[in-house]
Amino acid sequence: MPPTTRGDLKGTGYQWLAWVTPNQLTIGRILVVPVVVLLIYLGGPMANTLAWVLFTMAAVTDYLDGDLARYRGEVTLLGRMLDPLADKMLISASLIMLVAQDHAAAVPTILIILREFAVTGLRQVAALDGAEIHVADGGKLKTVLQMLATGGLILNHDPFGLPMAALGSIALWIAMVVTLWTGYLYFSAFFKHKPDDG
Repeated sequence: MPPTTRGDLKGTGYQWLAWVTPNQLTIGRILVVPVVVLLIYLGGPMANTLAWVLFTMAAVTDYLDGDLARYRGEVTLLGRMLDPLADKMLISASLIMLVAQDHAAAVPTILIILREFAVTGLRQVAALDGAEIHVADGGKLKTVLQMLATGGLILNHDPFGLPMAALGSIALWIAMVVTLWTGYLYFSAFFKHKPDDG
């Protein structure tokens, strides 16, 4: 029997996704945003729990869509554009509603969203110059921390005896620090390789 390769293991693991494309997973993550926002607005243990379940499922697709696209060789320009956009929409919209409901601190939320806008603008400028800025070190960690923080804050009625609201608040400040640091790395890389205008 030939040795099992990592690709074989992935193929086996992805059999249950045979009917879906990576872009469909990404678009599904975008479509779930207004539902999560509405549930956060409604509040209460039941709505919070359902919002958390939907948010967590959407967060999982952040890993699945990119990994699945690379495994199948289905990396597309649309997917590369929508994937980071879907993450920003899911996290930003959820955090804004959580701030409105007084479940999240405004300062880290504002700084996180400003950083995301700044890096998105930087990427557009780089694209106009014919350059591409690759994901900075810690970019995935930044996204994971943001999702963990947001998930904890959504589940703010503290089920299972765990202080999810407090843990989410702490994680949000940590996510802010990592987010700002990776933003600095993006700008540093851009200006380091950008030729002088003169």
